[in-house]
Amino acid sequence: MRNSRQPIACAFVLLASTARAESISGVCPDGSIYVVQHEQQIPCKRSKQVEPSEIPPVRPEYLPKPHTWEIWAEQHDPNNPYNVVDQARQVRALSASGAAGAPGAAPGGRADLTGDAATESAALASAGGAPSAHEVGPRALGLGEQDLADLFAIIELSQERVPAHFERETAAGDGVSRVAFARSRAFEERLLGAQDAPAGSAGGQVLLFSARSNRPQEFWPNFTFVQEHNTFQPDASNARQLSVLQGHLGQLNEGEVVLGYIVLPAAMNLDGHDVQIYWDDRHTTARF
Repeated sequence: MRNSRQPIACAFVLLASTARAESISGVCPDGSIYVVQHEQQIPCKRSKQVEPSEIPPVRPEYLPKPHTWEIWAEQHDPNNPYNVVDQARQVRALSASGAAGAPGAAPGGRADLTGDAATESAALASAGGAPSAHEVGPRALGLGEQDLADLFAIIELSQERVPAHFERETAAGDGVSRVAFARSRAFEERLLGAQDAPAGSAGGQVLLFSARSNRPQEFWPNFTFVQEHNTFQPDASNARQLSVLQGHLGQLNEGEVVLGYIVLPAAMNLDGHDVQIYWDDRHTTARF
């Protein structure tokens, strides 16, 4: 009788150990979480193996990043030798033409709301992104100083109804920068209906974005939009996808602001549908 039970007990132990060996979960020192089938597949040293129920909540900065964001970051890294060559050529060209002292923001840290075309082109060139031949600026859209101020107000007021923003803070909680998004159907109609509108932009819905800097730092609109199986990362050098109406990209002074728009692909629909937005290591979901 004892002999007949022994194989059953052994089988139970074997099944239990097999079930435990089906997956191994744990946390790496960098904050990432893994679930693998074999110990040899653990992607880090000094990991802490825990049961799935013991894994702590994941902070937003530790969420997986879209592959397209990683590609964009590599391509626009100022320390990438590929970009260093272009920047050096631009500096030499500006010096040779005597345009090295091209004007930037207006005195007092505020950007010029009227957005002179020559100043915008110089600012974009110094930021490493030449303006597109199809760029639509404030003048082409018939936007004046008050119109641009109204667009800023639309973005801020929209956050009360449709919060879609990112904020960077210091360890003490002091605000460093703020990036916000909003949809204005009136601006969308004006942009897509303009005579100088970028070819191929028709059919895509438009989002406005603003960036405010509370201290000197760089700002790059390395946004990624995800909706179901569609992923879109607008190219800041292609106005068919993204353009700046006020301010400039790159190094911002304290108090400088940037206003721009993004033309989403026709496959994405903002009407009653969620869209995920990534910026650097931050992520949010909004329904515009």
